[in-house]
Amino acid sequence: MVAITYFLISCDNQRLYETNTELPDKFWVADSVLAFDFEVTDSNIAYNLYINIRNTVSYPFENIYVTYYLKDSLQNELGTDLVNYDLFDPKTGQPYGDGLGDIFDHQFLLLKNHRFDLAGVYTFELQQYMRMDTLPEILAAGILVEKALTTNEGN
Repeated sequence: MVAITYFLISCDNQRLYETNTELPDKFWVADSVLAFDFEVTDSNIAYNLYINIRNTVSYPFENIYVTYYLKDSLQNELGTDLVNYDLFDPKTGQPYGDGLGDIFDHQFLLLKNHRFDLAGVYTFELQQYMRMDTLPEILAAGILVEKALTTNEGN
């Protein structure tokens, strides 16, 4: 798999890390775990962690189930959960997210104001958990880690 980092045109000093992994042939295989390593240099501040999903309008479901695993530098599991996100409106079938043509990007807040106990390298893993071994029409998945704004910042 090829990992591609997407950079925003504008400078964003809150963004610590963002990477999306393109999925070959628009399929996310159930046993394919996408792993992302990022470094936290300041354990005194809070971070927001997001899951990124890119799909086509031909994706056959209105939602997606994803299991995430957060691990420290020794691969100790710090957190895991099965999350469910809507990619399409359940009533109208209209796609959510930012789209261009038949491709839509989604960014879902997963952990808000998360604090890491120590500075160091952390691993974030994503695995699709749908009822299909080979989930079609998913183009990419990834993560975003950003510094969380406190009430005194950003004004």
